[in-house]
Amino acid sequence: MDSPWDEEAGPNTIRDSEWTKISSEFTTTGYREGITAGKESALQEGFDAGFATIGAPIGREVGILRGTIFALLDSLSLNGGDSPGPKSVLIEARSIAYQLSRIRFSEIAPRDVEAEAHALEHLKMDEEDAEIEENDEIAQKRQMEGLEDMLARLTPGDHSDPSEQYKLTLEDVQNLKRQTLSLCTTMGLSVDWS
Repeated sequence: MDSPWDEEAGPNTIRDSEWTKISSEFTTTGYREGITAGKESALQEGFDAGFATIGAPIGREVGILRGTIFALLDSLSLNGGDSPGPKSVLIEARSIAYQLSRIRFSEIAPRDVEAEAHALEHLKMDEEDAEIEENDEIAQKRQMEGLEDMLARLTPGDHSDPSEQYKLTLEDVQNLKRQTLSLCTTMGLSVDWS
């Protein structure tokens, strides 16, 4: 094909050159949009599955536990410690409330091996792109942890040692659930967590 800059280039040469350029741009744009749509579709599916099977159930369970223990604490505190149960019930309820305030979702949620493998793939990408993506993930995690920190500060207890603050597991949550149920039974309260 003749160059459009040739002195003897005809109208067909310019038209063909423009067509090639436009075709190339549309192909590149279509390819990018296809990849983006595929990623968004997979991302939405992954989010929906993770939310329904992990995030919501764990969050609901921890929320119900926190609500139950704080209602029990409130009831015990309204009586000025002169509750039907022994003073040790109030102490244990405060301890459970403090431990529940230390829970971080990132610590109790099961590991997502597939997501970790995907993150490693992205670390192998161009450093600049990987750094931006990693920083977004870190920023989101820190924002969530900041909210969890605020909740922890609202709970009675010693918050002086942040290094010991977040080391609970899902098994610990189950133990706290049993302890809370036991406390409620001791107080003569029935609990329905269904």
